[in-house]
Amino acid sequence: MGQTIGAVDRALDIIIYLYHAGEEKGISEISRDMGMHKSTIHRNLITLENKGFVYQNSITGRYWLGMKLFAIGKSVEDKLSFAQAIKPYTKRLHDEFKEVVNVSILDKDAPDTLHTIIVHKEESDTQVLTVNPKIGSSSDCHCSSVGKCLLAFGKDIPYDKYTDKPLKKYTENTIDTWDKLFECLDEVRENGYAVDESELEMGLTCIGAPILDKNGVAIAAVSLSGPSNRMHEGDFEYKIRRVKEIAQQISKQF
Repeated sequence: MGQTIGAVDRALDIIIYLYHAGEEKGISEISRDMGMHKSTIHRNLITLENKGFVYQNSITGRYWLGMKLFAIGKSVEDKLSFAQAIKPYTKRLHDEFKEVVNVSILDKDAPDTLHTIIVHKEESDTQVLTVNPKIGSSSDCHCSSVGKCLLAFGKDIPYDKYTDKPLKKYTENTIDTWDKLFECLDEVRENGYAVDESELEMGLTCIGAPILDKNGVAIAAVSLSGPSNRMHEGDFEYKIRRVKEIAQQISKQF
């Protein structure tokens, strides 16, 4: 890796920190969590605020990501063809089952554990889920069907960065040890899909399958999610087969 500029590194680290935090943060919190002096954090935040990359809540004094990032992200989104390429397939899956369809990618840079990020979604106003994160939201890999697919079929995943940290247990069904997770990933590789049965939220079932490049490496994963009672109505194996088929059809585009 080439030389980096320390000041730019610190500013970008603060942006990434705020993104992963998912909420406004004060200077003291950022300083503590990032291990930087408050004065350094403050100078960086002032610079970022002047450029519109963060803003300060005038009531709380806390900081969050600014509209400049939204504008840049929207511009990037408009230029990318990925969402356009996969939409006909994800819409087909959504229209068939009338359940939420998400496409997620792997975030290898999260500070606490391996995360997925939603980059595309198909849903309707009639669908009601207790957990239905928006585009750009992240979730832990070990308790999501897409996360397991991305790990099982991923490449160069920095496990050493995370395996000394515990896996967060969200429900009684959540995989809570790395040994159990690695066993599960072997099964996912063998079956070509993953299922989340109330592992993140009780009563929520998700079926995921990997979107692979020409080398068989996961570049994304697609999932079908809904209330467990509704997902298990009818032929559950057929739903699995359809998710796998859609993932395979998308994979052919890449």
